[in-house]
Amino acid sequence: MALAISMSMPGCPEKCGNITIPYPFGIGSECSANPNFTVICENSTNPPTPFLSIYMEALNISMLGTVIVNQPVSPLKCSDVLTTQYLSTSLLETPFTISADYNSLAVLGCQITVLLQSETKGSIVGCKADCDANSTDTRCNGVNCCRTTIPGGLQELRYTYQSIRERANNSFCGYAFPVESEWLREDYTSANSNFTVLCHNSTNPPRALLSSINLEALNISMLGTVIVNQPVSPLNCSDVQTTQYLATSLLGTPFTISAKYNSLAVLGCQNLVWLRANATATLGGCMAICDENSTDTRCNGVNCCETTIPPRLQELKYTYQSINRANTNNNSSSCGYAFPVESKWLQKDYTRYKGLQNHPLNPFDQEFGSAPLVLEWEFYDFETYNDSSQACRSPSSRENLSPPGNHYVSSERYCSCYYGFEGNPYLPGGCIDIDECIDATLNHCINGTCINIIGYYTCRYPDDYNNIGTRIKIPYINIGSAVGALLFLFAAWMSTKAIRKKIKANRKHKFFKRNGGLLLQPQLSATDNGLNKTKLFSSKELAKATDHYNENRILGRWPRYRLQGNVDGWKNCGGQEVQEGRRRNVVKLLGCCLETEVPLLVYEFIPNGTLFQHIHDPNEEFPLSWEIRLRIAREIAGALSYLHSAASAPIYHRDIKSTNILLDDKYRAKVSDFGTSRSVAIDQTHLTTRVLGTFGYLDPEYFRSSHFTEKSDVYSFGVVMVELLTGEKAITSVRVEEGKSLVVHFLHSMEENQLFEILDPRVLREGSKEEIVGVAELSRRCLNLNGKRRPTMKEVSVELEGIQMLKKGSVVMQNHKDDTIDVDESCDFSSMSASMDLDTDTAYSPDAPHRPLLDEP
Repeated sequence: MALAISMSMPGCPEKCGNITIPYPFGIGSECSANPNFTVICENSTNPPTPFLSIYMEALNISMLGTVIVNQPVSPLKCSDVLTTQYLSTSLLETPFTISADYNSLAVLGCQITVLLQSETKGSIVGCKADCDANSTDTRCNGVNCCRTTIPGGLQELRYTYQSIRERANNSFCGYAFPVESEWLREDYTSANSNFTVLCHNSTNPPRALLSSINLEALNISMLGTVIVNQPVSPLNCSDVQTTQYLATSLLGTPFTISAKYNSLAVLGCQNLVWLRANATATLGGCMAICDENSTDTRCNGVNCCETTIPPRLQELKYTYQSINRANTNNNSSSCGYAFPVESKWLQKDYTRYKGLQNHPLNPFDQEFGSAPLVLEWEFYDFETYNDSSQACRSPSSRENLSPPGNHYVSSERYCSCYYGFEGNPYLPGGCIDIDECIDATLNHCINGTCINIIGYYTCRYPDDYNNIGTRIKIPYINIGSAVGALLFLFAAWMSTKAIRKKIKANRKHKFFKRNGGLLLQPQLSATDNGLNKTKLFSSKELAKATDHYNENRILGRWPRYRLQGNVDGWKNCGGQEVQEGRRRNVVKLLGCCLETEVPLLVYEFIPNGTLFQHIHDPNEEFPLSWEIRLRIAREIAGALSYLHSAASAPIYHRDIKSTNILLDDKYRAKVSDFGTSRSVAIDQTHLTTRVLGTFGYLDPEYFRSSHFTEKSDVYSFGVVMVELLTGEKAITSVRVEEGKSLVVHFLHSMEENQLFEILDPRVLREGSKEEIVGVAELSRRCLNLNGKRRPTMKEVSVELEGIQMLKKGSVVMQNHKDDTIDVDESCDFSSMSASMDLDTDTAYSPDAPHRPLLDEP
């Protein structure tokens, strides 16, 4: 007969939940030897949880003098100086000590050096792990994790650590804690501590926290993604370039920032933000345009902008610089926000924060402290994957690269169950066979009995199934059913096609009417039927001409038929712009299509690309000589002069740049892209509009005031002339980082009498000093910050013709006395003085001989 032996004092509870409590330990003071061995049984949990007097949960109590406790662990904050840390609970004045035989000091992560300290001997032992983001070794043997021994008899554990990698303030750099050695060999490697989730029951409802990166998990998917709640804080205003990091580093973890489902968002228009790969390489960036009257919340460039994020990043580093602070009338020390975020958040939840909407130029909301971020994760080494390996733990699982449905799916590989199975492929035996026989929609056993087999099913039919009558009858039934279904589907398809055709025709008529087609049609019918008659194209004709807008029909950036969307298309198609399109140096408008939601303008095909391509990507077949550059400048100036003054109603182009200057088959310049152009009344001096244009060519006066005048086109033309002189781009990433644009670089060079040091070598070889200085002086006047002091396009055209005549010896170019010019610091981000006085006597001498500045090679 077996007798039960009690481990506790008579009359005392022997267990708390699943844990046996042997004497001298006891539940309550009456059942324990002394207060140090008193156990408190917390019955509010299921099962109940025993706590020792040192306020730690007991996992196992042995009569052999040991007890296993569950100690709290928290990540270390990054620190580039030596920082001291203690075990969270002191064991002083208790009978407990930390076991040296069964514990180790573990360091998870590779961003810190940890040294164990002694009160008398200083540093005793320590370790530092090597970094390898691609390693799948979880043995804690020195790669991404290391461990060291602990001296015996310790009742207090003190260690120092120091970050060894550049990190942002208050971010986390891994873990350091004493732990049972067996845990590092079994529990740590059986899954991965990177995937440990802590459930915080102190909130309602409880929150799930990814312990390895200390971020709240909002959604975890077996398709290789997890959505976390990342902290967000406003940017501190800074007039100099300032570097910022993502609050939490993912280095040493299997997590990466998803490039597919996230973007870098910049809220507000006070900052220019660059995404950095390192100290010198720029991956991207954006800057929003300020418009305090805008109600657009789509983050499409007005008061908010977004840019893509490169794939597989584990750290995100960006640089920002505060600008346009004068536009906000706000003395706040914060200048908006910049943070990576789930792209869908910008489309939905972004608008629920009133503070971000009420102050769009400098948004701030006290309640806005976090935003969702999509991370991708990978648990196994797929490079060594095969059916018999441990890549996917279940025999019924497979590597899957196909994204099912609309769920977030990792861009890397993940595991899923084979067809006929369902469950968790990462667990041993986690993929369970689906019984297709339970659900009739999962099998096709018509007139038969479904029999489930592993991974599939089979059908068993009755004995009389082989009867000749039955065999004949069933095929006829099946054939008749199939034919009937096909006829029904065909009738439904024809009906759907007819309905869609009717709807499409109604939509075309609706758009044609709304876009002014009924007003434009009589005007075009009343005009002469000559070769230059403007035509109304149907949407069907354009679709046929472009092979349904096939991308293979695109030549560079220009399609064979160039189609440009324009909201005021009927005005441009039948109004003054059409007539001015007849001029030789303006791209001819062939007609328009008003049957689409946004009217399409159809221009003539220009075969030889853009002026930008010929300046910055020259080819040997057509070298851009000095004579050709002068001719192109004269042709552009003549076209703009005609649009500004000779036309019956002045037209402002509003987007003059080298990419909008096309070269025809005879390499004559053609001004194109009138999508932003506007015609004005003869007595009207300016247009007040939302700022449109291209950065680098944009008139600073227009950028500040939103008033566009004819002198704004003059400024943009001046930038194009500087491109022709120097062969350099209006904006480059190098100059943006230096705070200079091509305009500031050019004006500064003229002020320092260094004009000839920045010119294109071909210009120096082929152009005479008088011609080059004449064009440079004219360009300088076109770039005056004060629009009233710029010449008109007619004056520019006359002066360029004069330079051409000077080359032939028929005219002597007039020297200009007005040599003061202003430079806009806010638009060029430079620290140059507000004005420059150019000494024309040193830059240009009328007595100099007419010869090239450089000898031919």
